[in-house]
Amino acid sequence: MRPLSGSFRELTRRRDFHAGGLMVLIGIGVALKGWSSYRIGTLMQMGPGFLPTSLGVILAILGILIAAAAITRAETAGDTERILPEQPQWRGWLCILAGPALFIVCGRYFGMAPATFACVFVSALGDRSATWKSSLILAAVVTVFGTGLFAYVLHVPMPVLTWKGGW
Repeated sequence: MRPLSGSFRELTRRRDFHAGGLMVLIGIGVALKGWSSYRIGTLMQMGPGFLPTSLGVILAILGILIAAAAITRAETAGDTERILPEQPQWRGWLCILAGPALFIVCGRYFGMAPATFACVFVSALGDRSATWKSSLILAAVVTVFGTGLFAYVLHVPMPVLTWKGGW
């Protein structure tokens, strides 16, 4: 095998190139799923597959633009970026990933309001500058606003409060 050239090795270390490639893959996947699984319809009578397909195509185009910008960017000394930071923020990553998981679990067993509160509270704790008090206030405000919007204005079919015991 031939060793990688210096410019290609530098290119593959750029975050923008990898982010654009990931966006292209996700966009294509969403567009194909929307196209193959749902009826697309027309612009005047959109079907259930129209929105996911069009958003997938837009995401793929944006990913191509981002990756192209990384390719065409001029090389400068010290221009290489690490894909992962030298000191990863494990607490932040864990909190932000745990938030949606808590929403799923709490939403299933306790309802929309507790799920929203748990998701926002835990995700907010991922910020280094966040305190317990600021996270609590943020979670309370978002819970009141989100529950009002989704349950009472948009009528999302999810109970606001419920109890499904029996873990």
